[in-house]
Amino acid sequence: MIRIGLTGSIGMGKSTTADMFARRGVPVHDADRTVHQLYAGPAVPMIEAAFPGSTRDGSVDRGLLGEMVVGNKPALARLEEIVHPLVRDAEEAFLAEAERHGRRAVLLDIPLLFETGGRNRVDLCVVVTASADIQKKRVLARSGMSLERFEAIRAKQMPDAEKRLRAHFLIDTGLGLELAERQVEACLRAIAPMS
Repeated sequence: MIRIGLTGSIGMGKSTTADMFARRGVPVHDADRTVHQLYAGPAVPMIEAAFPGSTRDGSVDRGLLGEMVVGNKPALARLEEIVHPLVRDAEEAFLAEAERHGRRAVLLDIPLLFETGGRNRVDLCVVVTASADIQKKRVLARSGMSLERFEAIRAKQMPDAEKRLRAHFLIDTGLGLELAERQVEACLRAIAPMS
């Protein structure tokens, strides 16, 4: 079973691209979605203990937690110590299930694939990209996003140019979704023709 690692900086269109793979029959494990589920379940007591006041009504309040960790390297490292093992457990369960069903390929959607050393968990890397102008426009259109927050998030991510150099395949969402769809199809034809 081929493990495809999908990554890309904030605002590049990674979720849209993951959906393109899913529509073509590739099972997708979304690390961000897993974190959202953990923030409403098993991670809540651990995060509240480490970051008092970061939860509301039995769930992690992402806004409050973000205020506590964005730009604070020790706090962010502590959060990652809590969350990453739980995400990894969910990923392993996903892979085991895909293996049981005889899947030829799976997609691991990992936003910080290179930054967190996840490259050794996948067979190849697909990087989603777009121009810096498109990225900025997309991110600043999000509810609750500010230029300062965008810059703080981008600062902890590997630059897009470096990610592109590490990619086996590039999907450029800035040139239109039709072209991105064709790039996904070409990628799948090259690595794991679906039967």
